[in-house]
Amino acid sequence: MTTDLWMLVWSAVLALLFFNTYATALFAIPGGLGWGFGNRDQPLELPPWAARARRAHANLVENLAPFAVLVLVAHVTGKANATTALGAQIFFWGRIAHAALYITGIPYARTAAFTVAMVGEILILFQLF
Repeated sequence: MTTDLWMLVWSAVLALLFFNTYATALFAIPGGLGWGFGNRDQPLELPPWAARARRAHANLVENLAPFAVLVLVAHVTGKANATTALGAQIFFWGRIAHAALYITGIPYARTAAFTVAMVGEILILFQLF
């Protein structure tokens, strides 16, 4: 399997497991476990770090679809190369940095990490043309 596809797999694993970061906060909040297993009709106040983790997870999920499309199209069309592999690695590590910086509440660095991940996607996109 190519580096591009491995980075896609690892990005998907990150998205699948990411919820555990803020789900752990539910165990510490009174009534949080019941809310998690319930219908969630009422909002639950999460600690700030957990709310940021939830938003970082949503952001990752939103950006995973375009990344997957780019990687898969590059693979299927035979345009995957060293540049697409680099772009996929930049995306993955940029998303790791974005998550860490978002959870810790570092706003400008978080935006920079998001931009770095997007540059990885743009590298892949340019190889398609």
